Amino acid sequence: MPSLYDVNAAKKATNLSINSDLLMKSKALNINLSATLELALKEKLAETEAKKWADNNHNAIKAYNEFVEENGCFADEFRAF
Repeated sequence: MPSLYDVNAAKKATNLSINSDLLMKSKALNINLSATLELALKEKLAETEAKKWADNNHNAIKAYNEFVEENGCFADEFRAF
C-alpha cells in the first residue's frame, strides 16, 4: 500500500492561528505542537483518502455485495463459523 505522503520530505515552517487558551494549556503540558499537528493531519488525510476511495469504488462495492447476496461467498462451504 503506498504511503499517504513522503515521510522523508523536508520540514517547512508555517504560520497558523489557533485558540490562545488551547495554545497556552498545550504549552503548559509540554505538548509538541508540530508533532501533534502532523499526527492530526495524517489522520485527516487518511480519512479523506479512504472516503475518496470508497466513493470512487462505490459501484464495484455495490456490485460485489449484490453478487454475494445472491450467490453467497465463494468459500462459504469451507467456513467453520
